[in-house]
Amino acid sequence: MMTAISQRECVVTIASAADEAEWDAFVTSEVGATGYHSWAWRSVFVRAFGHEPIYLMARRGAAVVGVLPLVHIDSRLFGRSLTSLPFLNYGGVVAQSDLAANRLLEKAEDVARTRRCRHVELRHIGRRFPQLPCRQHKVAMLLPLERGMWERLDRKVRNQIRKAQKSELVVERGGAELRRDFYAVFARNMRDLGTPVYSPRLFDEVLETFSGVTGVHVVRRSGRPIAAGLTYRHGHTVEVPWASSIRDYNSLCPNHLLYWSVIETAVADGCSMLDFGRSTPDEGTFKFKEQWGARPVPLHWEYRLIEGTSVPDVSPTNARYRLAIEMWKRLPLPLTTRLGPRIVRGIA
Repeated sequence: MMTAISQRECVVTIASAADEAEWDAFVTSEVGATGYHSWAWRSVFVRAFGHEPIYLMARRGAAVVGVLPLVHIDSRLFGRSLTSLPFLNYGGVVAQSDLAANRLLEKAEDVARTRRCRHVELRHIGRRFPQLPCRQHKVAMLLPLERGMWERLDRKVRNQIRKAQKSELVVERGGAELRRDFYAVFARNMRDLGTPVYSPRLFDEVLETFSGVTGVHVVRRSGRPIAAGLTYRHGHTVEVPWASSIRDYNSLCPNHLLYWSVIETAVADGCSMLDFGRSTPDEGTFKFKEQWGARPVPLHWEYRLIEGTSVPDVSPTNARYRLAIEMWKRLPLPLTTRLGPRIVRGIA
């Protein structure tokens, strides 16, 4: 009987602008929330991609007891979906009880069916809904930070940082004023990987919206940017969600100098954790991050399937896209930079 009463009291609605303050107050107070759960990301999805955010809020009486930020993607190539959250490492349900979490999931399914979506994708760190299909193809790579990090680094990593310095590579740290240099490296690297690149508008929006907690690090050789990363801070954790380097200069170790700059800045700012971003276990970027002492934390992407019986896979490792990837690598950079944003906006 108590359960039935609780179910009636837990009501899920689609949040509006009037709920912004309550939404942010809730996610700020919840340990399971990430920086991506903040309300401000809604405007980034709208202005950078033109996608519709659908933010669900669970209440018991007047109190907020759970939230689920979703983004509706309507792609001619990949179909319709609801994702929490697309283009980012984390998202999903934040709730004070299993009841609230399940009510949010039920509402998300209702919205997905109404909009004829193929699935709801929830990017959780830990398993939230054991009954749902789940992909565990990615891990987060986390490195605890403290004073004296240089002495904690592996000797090989220190030698590679020194090599970059002796090769006269220098690092510039800043914000939005370095976006063009960051994007020049990022777009080139994405083309070389055979992956469509995001629009520069995404990074403009992120750096403007979160100017107080974002930064850009650019490694230069003779003034030319050859490696770059964008950082995002939440609490005492600094994350590197986007970073790239030009492979022609790999022998000079620009990536090592880039991440050392990120670590030095994070420690000076009082951060206690570096999140290198997500990686595929045993691939190159995973092994690079592992060199620094970072440890993997499994990620759980859970799915409420509306159509079909298998979870979606639009990753570059999918054999279906192998030919397209190889062709993309051969295209001129100006062409991939122009076409990429039109394609990637539909790939969450």
